[in-house]
Amino acid sequence: MTSTSSTEISSSPLSESQGDQKDMLEEAARRATHYLDGLDSRTVFPQHEALAGLESFTESFPQNPRGPLETLSLLDKAGSPATVATNGSRYFGFVIGGSLPVALAANVLAAAWDQNAGLYIASPITAKLEKVAIDWLVDVLGLPTGSAGGFVTGGTMANFGGLAAARHALLQREGWNAEAQGLFGAPPVTVIVGEEVHTSLLKALSLLGFGRERVMRVPVDGQGRMIASALPAISGPTVVCTQAGNVNTGAFDPIGEICRVAHKAGAWVHVDGAFGLWATAAPSRAHLTTGIDQADSWALDAHKWLNVPYDSGLVFCRNPEDLRSALTHNREAAYLIEGNDREPMEYTPELSRRARGIEVWAALRSLGRTGLAELIDRPCRLASKFAAGLKAGGYTILNDVELNQVLVSFGDAEKTKRVIKAVQEDGTCWCGGTVWQGHTAMRISISSWATTESDIDLSLEAILRIAKTV
Repeated sequence: MTSTSSTEISSSPLSESQGDQKDMLEEAARRATHYLDGLDSRTVFPQHEALAGLESFTESFPQNPRGPLETLSLLDKAGSPATVATNGSRYFGFVIGGSLPVALAANVLAAAWDQNAGLYIASPITAKLEKVAIDWLVDVLGLPTGSAGGFVTGGTMANFGGLAAARHALLQREGWNAEAQGLFGAPPVTVIVGEEVHTSLLKALSLLGFGRERVMRVPVDGQGRMIASALPAISGPTVVCTQAGNVNTGAFDPIGEICRVAHKAGAWVHVDGAFGLWATAAPSRAHLTTGIDQADSWALDAHKWLNVPYDSGLVFCRNPEDLRSALTHNREAAYLIEGNDREPMEYTPELSRRARGIEVWAALRSLGRTGLAELIDRPCRLASKFAAGLKAGGYTILNDVELNQVLVSFGDAEKTKRVIKAVQEDGTCWCGGTVWQGHTAMRISISSWATTESDIDLSLEAILRIAKTV
């Protein structure tokens, strides 16, 4: 067999078309740094000219290679201005956190590593850091010792994982193997949710074959908390889905009380804690999550309040075997070499996936227990300041501001909508709109590590100025 020299390989047309790797990385770092430096001096939402500039990407597929530096330049020149400044300090929409510098840097290094996080043998470093990060999170979030965890894309798949574990455990008690036999002919499983259930949980239910319309809904109070005394009688295989952190008000279901009722009847309790579960890590807010450790599974987002890059979510389960049995891939694939170490793929829906545990580990290690507590508590204090300023301006705060969420009405529905639109167009900050128990409101979510009191003052001035002129 004729050998091919490294010189011949390196001088191939493909390698020549991709340019010098070192130059590319340095240029990307320069452009990324310039982008981040300008976040707080631009409008939060892209201006009309920037959106129009997106047409620069509309072209026929090139017949021949294009210069890599030219490609990177186009991406930055036409793409960067058209981004939403979610990584800045005055983005208050959709509970989207920014990226801690260390998490962003770890993400860049992880991208260079380009690890497949499915198996230990494919990436020992990834498997190790995931295990360490999960152990840290079980500790700092007050979950039961020995709980298992897996890294997923976000809240929807975290809910999927927890509910898949519930489906496995509940049907196994009935002598049914859901993973092997499917749901045709399976014993029915009752699903109970609150009236304020989040859409991501309903999506997970539909993916699992439970259906988003077959649920039993429990009434909620004025803050969106499930009323425990209104739970229906529970019998047979049942999963009760609770919420830690209502996406509008930040309120928490009485999870401890619900667990006591549900567990007496043999039901499984799942917690959708996408952002609210983080409150456990802040001593000043931990009382909001009382009883959360009594549940059976939990969903969590890291790209929200931990401020790591998208996408990053986690699923936790009290009984590791329930999660493994629900999500483990077919072990008949002989090439998937498994050893004695924790195999990451056994705790997530995916096999091949990016190593998102690396930046979670980096964020947690750099923050420590006290830094994480401050990361959670400070946005809550800033939310209270925001609410106080709006109330002093004569506007109605619709929720009890105990976490990082503020709902404000500027009068009737039409005026509130006009204020929201004008604030978004002004660009000083970005806040979304919602309808909360019949009231149209501006929804303010403070989740970024970068937000300061000065950002709140600047945003308040803009909102109050706009509200007076609408």
